[in-house]
Amino acid sequence: MNETLNKRRLLGGVAIVTFVIALIIIAISRFRVNAQEKPQSMARDAAARVYVSPGTYDEFYGFFSGGFNGQVEIYGIPSGRLMQVIPVFSQNAEDGYGFSEETKAMLMTSHGFIPWDDAHHPELSQTNGTPDGRWLFINGNNTPRIARLDLQRFRTDEILEIPHVAGLHSAPFITQNSEYLVAGTRFSVPIPQKDMPIADYKSNFKGTLNFIKLDPTSGHMSIAFQLLVPGFDYDLAHCGKGPSADWCFFSSYNTEEAHTLLEVNASQFDKDYIAAVNWKRAAQCVAQGNGKQTPADYFHNYMDPNTHTAKSKELKSTTILTPQECSDMIYFLPTPKSPHGVDVDPTGEYIVAGAKLSSTLPVHSFHKMLTAIQQKQFETVRYGIPVLKYEAVLGGEVPNACLGPLHNEFDGKGNVYTTCFISSEIIKWKLGTWQIEDRMPVYYAPGHLMIPGGDSAHPWGKYLISLNKMTKDRFLPTGPEMGQSADLIDISGDKMRMLLEFPTIGEPHYAQAIPASILMPHNIKYYPISQDRNPYATVSEQDAKAVREGNVVHVYMTAIRSHFNPDNIEGIHVGDTVYFHVTNLEQDWDVPHGFAMMGAANSDLLIMPGETRTLKWVPKQVGVFPFYCTDFCSALHQEMQGYVRVSPPGEKVALSWHGAGR
Repeated sequence: MNETLNKRRLLGGVAIVTFVIALIIIAISRFRVNAQEKPQSMARDAAARVYVSPGTYDEFYGFFSGGFNGQVEIYGIPSGRLMQVIPVFSQNAEDGYGFSEETKAMLMTSHGFIPWDDAHHPELSQTNGTPDGRWLFINGNNTPRIARLDLQRFRTDEILEIPHVAGLHSAPFITQNSEYLVAGTRFSVPIPQKDMPIADYKSNFKGTLNFIKLDPTSGHMSIAFQLLVPGFDYDLAHCGKGPSADWCFFSSYNTEEAHTLLEVNASQFDKDYIAAVNWKRAAQCVAQGNGKQTPADYFHNYMDPNTHTAKSKELKSTTILTPQECSDMIYFLPTPKSPHGVDVDPTGEYIVAGAKLSSTLPVHSFHKMLTAIQQKQFETVRYGIPVLKYEAVLGGEVPNACLGPLHNEFDGKGNVYTTCFISSEIIKWKLGTWQIEDRMPVYYAPGHLMIPGGDSAHPWGKYLISLNKMTKDRFLPTGPEMGQSADLIDISGDKMRMLLEFPTIGEPHYAQAIPASILMPHNIKYYPISQDRNPYATVSEQDAKAVREGNVVHVYMTAIRSHFNPDNIEGIHVGDTVYFHVTNLEQDWDVPHGFAMMGAANSDLLIMPGETRTLKWVPKQVGVFPFYCTDFCSALHQEMQGYVRVSPPGEKVALSWHGAGR
């Protein structure tokens, strides 16, 4: 009986253990299922958030700098789709920008024809501190230039060279009603330039902070004045808003004025400076006759709106203003350590620096700055510029923020988002409390970040894009070089949430975005052929012809689906210079025509509807050479072609042409 009882107890115990094990297995399996379902569910939701169905538009246009490709790229947000590349400082063989006779002048500088630059910081025009969608500006860092892009046509309309500058990095940042763009030099140099030992850098090399006046109607740029400042490196800038709207702020490093091994020698001081400049006071001083007209050599290039042809104007002087000539204009705010970015919150009260060699984020108070100026709370004066006491202007600090903080943007709800380059993360913190609210890893090493309207008075605080410098293991490998990455992050809730990762082209340094609803109503779809004022325009097929002027031949050509007129040309000789002036007769949206000539030493043309573009061709060989349309325009695109016969020099072959109507 006891044996039977023991057997029953044993079997019961086994059953209980088995049951418990079964429960554990079920629980584990359910946990595993839930653990798998949760990220899958989150992934599905994130995919739905960024999905833009066929035939619908993205919510935002995102304008990304191309960095070393010298261009501007447009991405749809939230889809991450690349919409367009706008050529700015670099020649573009896709559409002939910088190659065609109408656009070559855009790339003229005091150094000659420069077909490349390093484009860093796109900046949208503003009204009352809010992006208004009229123009986009961007800097050329290498050969100091600022470009203005027209956002009706998404084209570069103007490029202004900035003299007395080396490395136009802290540019172009705009005042709240687009009165001025500001631009500061990265590399201080002798001003005016001269031959001198580099070892004499300290006290002898200088920088300039430049104020570019904007015409309120056309957007045309002109240099109002240049402020001569000590020979530091001026890194980035932002202008104020609301109460601080009359001021612009420039971060600087190398206040040690070192000239070699800056990674060590420009990191000696515990604090560098943010330069606070009262631009209204400076403009007043210039209007009163202060400042000195100084020789300069620089180019102003702009697109004639009637002929769609670029013109270049060489200018010979600027007004240079010194701090000694204008009191109460410029002050230095001590800032730890080697600050990179400097950003102003939507209220205009807080000036946030990205102290890249400090784990503490300093935040200056604009009103405290005004009080410190009034009470002359100066710790020293450098080169005639008062240095305010750090504690006197400090609004607060974010301690132990992260490693390598660089840039900040705002969501309009009192939150600040900061990129942390070394620790590869974005942190979210609160103005006023200085408390960190959230952290999110990004992939990898973020430089700038962008919130639509995030540096304006009224951010559209829905998305954040982290512009990352390194991409290893994120995308399919493409050799030693990979596209850089952008992380799209949802910031609509209390916690940041990753939605999408997409590769970018070039090296985006900064980006800005604006709702599509602002831009789309003003989008130009084609150019009325009746308004084509290009002197070489051919507005009907009956006017197509070829004209010889000595050794120069002008071909007045039309393009329409699906032929060129003329399409056969004879009587061209080796040694001639031939200009093909091609007018696209289409009057329909998105029907460009291309034109490519065999042996052309430049590029093809891409001609928009109602526009004229010119290709220069110098034939080197005898023969018959084809030309054709490079843009697939119709079912008979392949038939859109023609021939040019090239004869030996002196051969008596008369100039003739054949095509529609002949």
